[in-house]
Amino acid sequence: MTESITQVLTFIVEIEALKNVLRKSRPVGLERYENSAEHSWHVCLTALLLKDYANEPVNIDRVIRMMLVHDLGEIDAGDTLVYAGETPEIKAKEKAGVARLLGLLPAAQAAELQDLWDEFDAGTSSDARYARAIDRIPPLLQNLHGDGHSWRQNAVPPERILGLNARIGEGSEAVWSVIRGRLEQAFAEGILNKV
Repeated sequence: MTESITQVLTFIVEIEALKNVLRKSRPVGLERYENSAEHSWHVCLTALLLKDYANEPVNIDRVIRMMLVHDLGEIDAGDTLVYAGETPEIKAKEKAGVARLLGLLPAAQAAELQDLWDEFDAGTSSDARYARAIDRIPPLLQNLHGDGHSWRQNAVPPERILGLNARIGEGSEAVWSVIRGRLEQAFAEGILNKV
């Protein structure tokens, strides 16, 4: 028992590094960039609040656990702008980072979390489709309420924003309908042209 607790405590200390992984978007109303640990908390609460709008029944406990582990690979791989596309090299680095981190845990816990990470990555279950949809929402809201800061900084065109984020509809058509409307309105009002 003492060995298992020691392993878990070691893991807990190691994942503190997620607080030092800076993302490409800023929290609403702040000039600093968000870190991946903040993002993990934000998407978990978002998932909980929007669960009644999922296309299919979801197990919110599993969704939240999935979302808590889905960015752990960024500790080793760093954060990548989602609009730049995911390369096999980045995915391999993330997967290796998750394996390294989970290797610190007792085998049963490591296997459970690895299964959740793999499920999120594959996006084939109703829980994973919903989790992947929700993962996109906070960065969109941060940009919508921050004059499109990361979109403009990275020259992301409206069609790329709409195309990539259409996956929100795979988890919740109702939520995507509202967000798509907000995006289209912001584009019509020139959010990407602001200085």
